[in-house]
Amino acid sequence: MAFVFRLLSHLPLVWLHRLGAVAGWLSWLFSPTYRRHMRENMQLALGAAGEQRVRAAAVAEAGRQSLELPKIWLRPLEEVVGRVVKVSGWELAEAAMREGKGILYLTPHLGCFEVTAQYLSTHAPITVLYRPPKQRWLQAMIEEGRARGQLRIAAADLAGVRSLIKALKKGEAVGMLPDQAPKMGEGRWLDFFGRPAYTMTLAARLTETNAAVIMVWAERLPGGTGYHFHLQAPSQSITGTTEERAQRINREIERLIMQCPAQYLWGYNRYKRPRGVEPPPENR
Repeated sequence: MAFVFRLLSHLPLVWLHRLGAVAGWLSWLFSPTYRRHMRENMQLALGAAGEQRVRAAAVAEAGRQSLELPKIWLRPLEEVVGRVVKVSGWELAEAAMREGKGILYLTPHLGCFEVTAQYLSTHAPITVLYRPPKQRWLQAMIEEGRARGQLRIAAADLAGVRSLIKALKKGEAVGMLPDQAPKMGEGRWLDFFGRPAYTMTLAARLTETNAAVIMVWAERLPGGTGYHFHLQAPSQSITGTTEERAQRINREIERLIMQCPAQYLWGYNRYKRPRGVEPPPENR
């Protein structure tokens, strides 16, 4: 698989996106579980009519997201960030850096989320939280593709959390996927598109450091022409208790998803119950 990844990394992005669209449809056709998760999640967020309208594009975009990974991870950093052809909202990052504040970048599973930290690392140091995969070859490839230049990675454990807090206190940046399902003891059951989802509290706790919070996502442009980098301030202040902050972050994620629902990773089992976690109150 590592050889295949390296081979794919040399293909033009437009070819990868075309092959990815095919792969997306093959996954849809041959995996009933994946198909069920996608349809249920889209219907919950978009309604039946919205799911039908977005379905075809979402299936293809999920495949494109998978096949663009070799290009993002294994090509030189300068080439990767050169794929970002448009940036909106960069003044938010500039303002936070001028004030010397730490920055918490929150990037959901929307668009090309792998390119965001790499692009940000070309402007200032950033530490990114990640959960090591079970496959050793994939972990080695992820570390090779992410930990370069000013980009540092922190495993999702106690030492990793400490490194995130340390980076923010130094006025540096931290990035994470706030819609990633956490392990037992690391989350709370909170509303996400009208249904309880076991939601990480780490992102909420990091907002208590007085860091600037910026929502970030990279829109995948048609025809393999690159990415449009979006930085946005939360629509409301992330304040309150840890649970209230986590719920507000969920609302901000929903807002971003509705801007480009076709590029959200609907097949991700966001509503799963992690091993050892009690079901949400209404299901007990």
